[in-house]
Amino acid sequence: MGKVAVGAAVVCAAAVCAAAALVVRHRMKSSGRWARAMAILKEFEDKCGTPIGKLRQVADAMTVEMHAGLASEGGSKLKMLISYVDNLPTGDEKGLFYALDLGGTNFRVLRVQLGGKDKHVVKQESEEVSIPPHLMTGTSEGLFDFIAETLAKFVATEGEGLHPAPGRQRELGFTFSFPVRQTSIASGTLIKWTKGFSIEDAVEQDVVGELTKSVEKIGLDLRVTALVNDTIGTLAGGRYHNQDVIAAVILGTGTNAAYVERAHAIPKWHGLLPKSGEMVINMEWGNFCSSHLPLTEYDQALDVESLNPGEQIFEKIISGMYLGDIVRRVLLKMAEEADFFGDVVPPKLKIPFVLRTPVMSAMHHDSSPDLKVVGNKLKDILEISNTSLKMRKVVMALCDIVATRGARLSAAGILGVLKKLGRDTVKNGEKQKSVVALDGGLYEHYTEFRTSMESTLKELLGDEVAERISIELSSDGSGIGAALLAASHSQYLEVEES
Repeated sequence: MGKVAVGAAVVCAAAVCAAAALVVRHRMKSSGRWARAMAILKEFEDKCGTPIGKLRQVADAMTVEMHAGLASEGGSKLKMLISYVDNLPTGDEKGLFYALDLGGTNFRVLRVQLGGKDKHVVKQESEEVSIPPHLMTGTSEGLFDFIAETLAKFVATEGEGLHPAPGRQRELGFTFSFPVRQTSIASGTLIKWTKGFSIEDAVEQDVVGELTKSVEKIGLDLRVTALVNDTIGTLAGGRYHNQDVIAAVILGTGTNAAYVERAHAIPKWHGLLPKSGEMVINMEWGNFCSSHLPLTEYDQALDVESLNPGEQIFEKIISGMYLGDIVRRVLLKMAEEADFFGDVVPPKLKIPFVLRTPVMSAMHHDSSPDLKVVGNKLKDILEISNTSLKMRKVVMALCDIVATRGARLSAAGILGVLKKLGRDTVKNGEKQKSVVALDGGLYEHYTEFRTSMESTLKELLGDEVAERISIELSSDGSGIGAALLAASHSQYLEVEES
């Protein structure tokens, strides 16, 4: 072989070696990256752990905080607000009742005809109206005049047989989903606006009084008989259909719980004891916090960057508003520290709340062999294309970790409420059933979340007790529930009973 040929062969071999070395280095780098990504995932999974012992500690802490919140104002992170609802619907209510549901940029007006024990809801009609943006930051009079005029138009469309009995005022249940200091069943002072509203002259005013002024101004014969929130409405709707309902939980964008307490078990209640001997308590359980909650660096960062740092900690790890963003935060760390999506961190991944919980749910429920839905969502929402099956599986595992933690902690919260009521054990020979009414899109539409929550509650209660406790979907507490509470607190009840 000539010198040139030998030289060429040597150069060629060297090139092959260099290329091989590059491949090896690339593989080592890529396996190093993968190992780092897996370490991030594993650490997150460990920190999110909810073994049954920990869940029992969370449930016990919830019960302790409930006692503290009932003992004195400000005695606990749980507000344990007295709702003044002391008569839940029985199913016997009859007549025509209205509801107004104001909780966001739209509001609803409803009309419900109740037919008593056998017929229940005979007819219902509703209408949804958008609030013009200028009224959300204008005056109290401007907003409530607009609502009153909408109510008047809706009342004018009462059909045949859909009128109040002669000589009786129309009665309305008002669901007002903003922070309120309730002062009676039909009055409450606005503490502050949220959700984009900012009407300064309404703060510290009685919202029922403000609505009543606007209603009277246009001569509409209608009276607010109950001011409630959506959780209490859900409790009322549940109890109307099933007298064994003792509590209600909302698991949606936000979360809350309400339950029926014995009036004499509320030390901070200084009024007359209600005839029923019962009082509905609005727990505001989203604000629950305990050292037993499995919080991670991602939850802490989310909290610090939120609009209400240090508040609503329980809500921030179990509700629909936040679950998707926790997944995003872990993926971002994988992208930044382990080049999980390649050399460049996808810009979209840096945007808070870009990954919403419905998208997370769709990815979590992907049953296609190549996880096509996960791939499509990453591409459409985060603009991350060409993901491998291995990567998609990691994303799905992340969704599972976050949803499972939220679901299991929700079950622990429910156990805490059952413990407070003494419904977490079976007394000898007792056949008492307990039903928890549930509402909210997270519970209703996120199947993996719902199944995990229900199976965890069974596991916590044990077979014997679990047979006596059930969860029932109770939809539209903020609408139908409010109308039912207007009925159960009607000014004409005494007349009918005497």
